[in-house]
Amino acid sequence: MAADLQAKYQKLAQEYSKLRAQNQVLKKAVVDEQGQGASLKEELKMKDQSVRKLQQEMDSLTFRNQQLAKRVELLQEELVTTEAKGKKSKKSVDPPTQMNQQRQSVFDEDLQNKIQENEHLHRQIQEAQAKHRQTETDLRERLLVLEKDAMQHEAVMDSLKKKYMDTIEKLQNDKATLEVKSHSLEREAKDCRLRTEECQQQLKDIHTDLSSRLDRSISIIQDKVPFNDTRFAEYSVLDVPVHDRRHQLKARDVSGQALAFLQDLVGALLNFHTYTEQRIQIYPIDSATDTISPLNQKFSEYLHENASYVRPLEEGMLHLFESITEETVTSLETTVKLKPFSDVFTTYVCFLKKILPYQLKSLEEECEYSVCTANLQARNMELQSDMKKMTAMFEKLQVYTSLLALPSTKPEMLLQTNYNVVFTQLAACLHSLHDVMKDISKHYSKKVSLEQELPTITQKLKNTNDCILSSVVALSNVTGKIGTFFSNNLDFFTVPSVYSSRIAMSVIDPVAAECMLANKKKAAAYIKSLKKLRPGSVPYEAALANRKTILSSTESREGLSQQVQQSQEKIAKLEQEKEHWMLEAQLAKIKLEKENQRLTELESQLKTAMTGKMPFVGSIQENGTVHKIEEELQLVEKDSKEPVRSTSLVGMLTTSINNEIPDAESREQLIKSHYMMRVAELTAQLQIADSKSVYFYAECRALAKRLALAEKSREALSEEIKVANQNIVRLQDELTTTKRSYEDQLSMMSDHLCSMNETLSKQREEIDSLRMGSKDLCSNKITSHLNLNGTHPTCSI
Repeated sequence: MAADLQAKYQKLAQEYSKLRAQNQVLKKAVVDEQGQGASLKEELKMKDQSVRKLQQEMDSLTFRNQQLAKRVELLQEELVTTEAKGKKSKKSVDPPTQMNQQRQSVFDEDLQNKIQENEHLHRQIQEAQAKHRQTETDLRERLLVLEKDAMQHEAVMDSLKKKYMDTIEKLQNDKATLEVKSHSLEREAKDCRLRTEECQQQLKDIHTDLSSRLDRSISIIQDKVPFNDTRFAEYSVLDVPVHDRRHQLKARDVSGQALAFLQDLVGALLNFHTYTEQRIQIYPIDSATDTISPLNQKFSEYLHENASYVRPLEEGMLHLFESITEETVTSLETTVKLKPFSDVFTTYVCFLKKILPYQLKSLEEECEYSVCTANLQARNMELQSDMKKMTAMFEKLQVYTSLLALPSTKPEMLLQTNYNVVFTQLAACLHSLHDVMKDISKHYSKKVSLEQELPTITQKLKNTNDCILSSVVALSNVTGKIGTFFSNNLDFFTVPSVYSSRIAMSVIDPVAAECMLANKKKAAAYIKSLKKLRPGSVPYEAALANRKTILSSTESREGLSQQVQQSQEKIAKLEQEKEHWMLEAQLAKIKLEKENQRLTELESQLKTAMTGKMPFVGSIQENGTVHKIEEELQLVEKDSKEPVRSTSLVGMLTTSINNEIPDAESREQLIKSHYMMRVAELTAQLQIADSKSVYFYAECRALAKRLALAEKSREALSEEIKVANQNIVRLQDELTTTKRSYEDQLSMMSDHLCSMNETLSKQREEIDSLRMGSKDLCSNKITSHLNLNGTHPTCSI
């Protein structure tokens, strides 16, 4: 027992060391996350500052662009004025003006191109700013989430610290069971390894065989089997059809309305059958006072089973409603759940057929009753004919529902051209059922009014009649609603159940429909699987850092485990000493009580001896008793002075030798009782420690999982931050390039303006020189003409 306890204490120490190491790892993880949160905040501040600088630079660039635009407008106006002035000059000056116009058009085109480039750059800068703001907001939100997670981790760590300080002793499950399980698991693992090796070898053989066969078949198909699946429509049966979502939503809505109406019908039928059973028990003979007829007794037994036939109607319609979804293709061929509903409906119709003769005979018994009048007999005969009609109508409905369920099981039994006829006949049958239920309610109300006039009627019968009348009225209302609902949606029901294939329109086969829906689900699942993002890999530097932390944690864990083992050994020694001293204290208490009893007995004997009646014998008795007492006290002192030590696994026990037999027996009993008490305490502590160890093991596993998830999220966030940093660097590079391009454009524009000014000055000088030359020519012509003719003609330029 002590060896088992020591082994369990050692196991407890090992588990405690493991948990302490995990606790240290969790603390380090929380501290690292806090440091990362602070670094992320600092990075955000730096990024905010850089964004502000970039915004200021953008404002300055926009201001310069506006100035350049104004200068370009002024230059354009000056060019327009120069062109207008050039047009007023002579025809002789036309060739140079045309050249100027061409140059001007070239300059205008250059300006327009530069303006367009500026606009394009402005747009790019605005988009970059918007993206940067969006990334900044996303990073701030993630920082807030990370801070919340860090706070939660800190709270969890504080709670764990408190729990670990309160609960130091921990034990695992029983060693024997674990060893047996481990041996069995090792055997199973060996068997599984052998099987896996065999399976892998078989897989390799099969793979090679199948790959060779596949290559052969592919070569044969490519060379010798040209096949066109669009030649016949039957080849494309398994293709996924075009999905009409409106049709599916309409089908879902219609099935939901039908389910609501059927639930009302089921409730009304249940009330009708149960209240008719109650009426049979009351009228014409009350079962509480007298025995009813065997026919009515059998009829009441059948009616008592009505719920087992009526309730499945609601369940079958509910399954049919659940099978119609937005993703399926709803038609008579694909609604497989319609067949179970028709089967349940046939069972209910069989139930109605079974109770119909009993119902008719019961009404005949009511007519044979002495209190029944002629009017009541007439009403009963009318109700008999109504019940026959109602059963016939339900039988017709069962035939039509079974016909509608045929396409989902045996499509060859019902042609597609007959669907419209079946639906129209079903609508007419529902309307006729409503008429029959109206007649039943009318005749039954008359019968109730006549029965209330009878002198022998009781209050119980009145209440049941009212309940039956209300259930019949509810049946007539529900059947009317169902008939109008079906006639309103008759156009929807009579739409042909076809889908568009690649070539023609074909009817959906049930097996093909099931395979087609399975293919559709597989295609949707495949598309969803394509959209999944690939998990990012851990960078090399992060892996090295994690390895260093793991190595340091393992070293610290080994040192702590050694310390815990040493402390555990000390605890075990102290426990042994404690047990030893507790046993010694109990034995000392027992000895003291016995010695006290002996002393009291000796004192009583002395008193009796001293106060004896015979004086002449008193001295002798006194001397004898005194000597006896002295001898006994010497023996007790000797016994107390000679201790005997006994060592065991629990500890060392010192006892004194006593020759009396009852003292040894009592001592053994006390030792046994002490050990039994100690064993009970240890078992209770073991159970508590087992439960606590299981609880804390589960908590540690949950915390480890949460920490792994937090580390994954942290890694993902760090990668996102790296991507954001790269984007910021890219945007900064783009901004520098745009700055340089703007500066180059400004220099180019200034050079262009200088060249334009030079060309303008040259053109002005040429115009002035041409004007002066034209004036000189005109004056020379006038003078020559005057010299020749002696007249004063006008000069025409």
